[in-house]
Amino acid sequence: MSSVYSEIILDYYRHPRNKGTLEHAQISAKDSNPLCGDIIEMQLELDKNNSVRDVRFNGQGCAISQASASMLTELVKGKTIDDVRKISKEEILSLIGGQLSAVRLKCALLSLKVLKTGVYNYLGSAISSKEELSDL
Repeated sequence: MSSVYSEIILDYYRHPRNKGTLEHAQISAKDSNPLCGDIIEMQLELDKNNSVRDVRFNGQGCAISQASASMLTELVKGKTIDDVRKISKEEILSLIGGQLSAVRLKCALLSLKVLKTGVYNYLGSAISSKEELSDL
């Protein structure tokens, strides 16, 4: 991982964006990564068009898990639920930059897994294909 990306990750870790809780969240989900001890909770508040009006995350863990959660909150604001469902792991990895080991990959993708789980629970639908979450 280049030093530029390391600095960005450390900035998001030290100065997280959108960290906290939402009083009127319609979507909430939480999960952990037992390999690293990371915990992430994501909350979304939607507008009448099912677009993300506000988003918050809470959690603890390594710099990569917390930074990726913070970055993801910025990415989803204003998106429709359908657009949120389409966010790929490649999009998250491009935000973080650099190559990650398998363990660090799980750290980086935990927030996306939590977010998508919350969205599917909100929609009341089972995940249509296991592959959508299997590699997260």
